[in-house]
Amino acid sequence: MTSHLSSRRFLTKSPIVNVMAGAATRAGRFLIKDFNEIDKLKVSKKGVRDFVSNADTFAEKNIREELESARPDFGFLLEESGEIPGKDPKNRWIVDPLDGTFNFLHGIPQFCISIAHEKEGKINAGLIYLPLTDEIFWAEKGGGAFLNFTRLRVSSREDKDTMLVATMPSSHFDETVQTFGSVRITGSTALDLAYVAAGKFDGFFVSRLSPWDIAAGVLLIQEAGGYSESYDGKTSPFESHNIIAGSPEVFPTLTKIVRGK
Repeated sequence: MTSHLSSRRFLTKSPIVNVMAGAATRAGRFLIKDFNEIDKLKVSKKGVRDFVSNADTFAEKNIREELESARPDFGFLLEESGEIPGKDPKNRWIVDPLDGTFNFLHGIPQFCISIAHEKEGKINAGLIYLPLTDEIFWAEKGGGAFLNFTRLRVSSREDKDTMLVATMPSSHFDETVQTFGSVRITGSTALDLAYVAAGKFDGFFVSRLSPWDIAAGVLLIQEAGGYSESYDGKTSPFESHNIIAGSPEVFPTLTKIVRGK
């Protein structure tokens, strides 16, 4: 598969986004290879419904090496390796090398790589890469959100019967199904958030999250004109480990469903 970066070397003039894109596309090539050889992967149990494979760890190693080469002083928050402090306390990378691991291990083509740049405690840039389709969703704070070279905007649908909402099984699931046209469970939080930013999904909510699940996606949605909050609306999604996200049209209804108000 030919990467979009091979025909147009730079996505943007921003060095940070270029660094993230280079790391993601490099790791993505290895994930595609492993995805086509699922039966050969060694898998070890990491927890209930949570697995780690050679693909996760190898992709994370590749991403870390690429990012360290470009910004050697930045720290890391990695899904597999945890927090690694850097010499520069103001900057760190937040990385999920394979979001949708369960899909990946079952040969289901819904998985992605998520990388965010955090500067002074705030997400400055984010990128979500889908290796199988070679789609790069990216955003910079104040600079808009994009899919490859196309500007993104959240959905403008107003009729609930035509809205498509993504989530995971929860106590709010039945009401969500009854309220909207259709509901999807993809198994990849980062992918869901990217699709909300692109207007493919109208909204999304989920709990039991980690920072690397949402760091890039939250910025994508914000820069695409959407909203995101925690379930209680008071703490940040990073502190509460849950999120409600969507277009201006769907967001009020989703918050009422989740908050029971």
